[in-house]
Amino acid sequence: MVLATTDPTSRLAASASLEDLETPCLVLDADRMDRNVLRLRSRLDAMGVSLRPHLKTAKSIEVARRVMTSPEGPATVSTLKEAEQFAAAGVRDMIYAVGIAPAKLERVAELRASGVDLVVTLDTVQQARAVAEASRRAGTRIPAMIEIDCDGHRSGVRATDQAQLVEIGRALTADGELRGVLTHAGDSYNGGSIEALRRYAETERLAVVDAARILDAAGLPCPVVSVGSTPTAHHATDLAGVTEVRAGVFVFFDLVMAGLGICQIDDIALSVLATIIGHQREKGWIITDGGWMSLSRDRGTGKQAVDQGYGLVCDVDGTPYHDIIVSDANQEHGIIAVRPGSNARLPDLAVGERVRILPNHACATAAQHETYHVVRGRSHVIETRWTRFGGW
Repeated sequence: MVLATTDPTSRLAASASLEDLETPCLVLDADRMDRNVLRLRSRLDAMGVSLRPHLKTAKSIEVARRVMTSPEGPATVSTLKEAEQFAAAGVRDMIYAVGIAPAKLERVAELRASGVDLVVTLDTVQQARAVAEASRRAGTRIPAMIEIDCDGHRSGVRATDQAQLVEIGRALTADGELRGVLTHAGDSYNGGSIEALRRYAETERLAVVDAARILDAAGLPCPVVSVGSTPTAHHATDLAGVTEVRAGVFVFFDLVMAGLGICQIDDIALSVLATIIGHQREKGWIITDGGWMSLSRDRGTGKQAVDQGYGLVCDVDGTPYHDIIVSDANQEHGIIAVRPGSNARLPDLAVGERVRILPNHACATAAQHETYHVVRGRSHVIETRWTRFGGW
């Protein structure tokens, strides 16, 4: 699947090629992105489950339109700022998948009054009562998902805690609306064998399906049963009882996902373009202008079998150098070196030459930038530029 990526307005503002860009900057390979989206969408279509992509990684209207099944959604967001930005662009069906703070319910009500079906998330009776109270004030039933803790990774109600589930559901339905249950298999980021990833996926599925059964037995509605993590979305073998999947980083992938075996290195669609600014030859270093302000300080591969430092170094075409990583990073300086223990040799890169660096964590690296510079494959031509947004 190849999606149109050329916007006439943004094309006018785009630089002509990678050689023209000021560095460091963020590069997006649209061919890889399209391929990644098609891969998961095809898998879920075959399993009869809809995709509600988590847009926290993209934070871009143009990327969202290429990932969602329609311009109106469905979609998942992690901040109200994302919800407001996507709502302004016409998205009408969103789940805000971070536990709701009562003070934010006024913004939620305002978005809903504008015609957006924004659903909040909670896991306490106190939050459910706050949603019911905000619904009474707003004169509309604000819908909420109950978050289920499937693996002890972070927040959520244990699926076995029948009393708390029912109490939350009844508090919500007093004046609000119980839309369903959702969970996220955070443990799946620990990786392991394919069988282990399949077990994470089944644990995730069973948690929400069991919770939905408890609510149904109590006479409470539960139309949406939602799971979401990129590792489990690519390894689930049974999604019976699940209505949707909320994966997010699958759109771009990153070195952490490659380390888990969820993707290959050449599936990673994001890179940071940096320029060589010096050498410390006696130390075996090449210095770039790509420090942690452009790469992020995320060291997500540090605990994996292959530590990629602050990123894997590629030539300007996007082809990785063998065992060459960003071994250390200061605020605006990146230090390129041979991976410890490797017999590889540093490439002969002159001052002014450019490299592309694949990120450990796509969400964290993208968050350092305001613009995607869109290319396709090995081409240096900038097709267009897409704006990113941040904030809460």
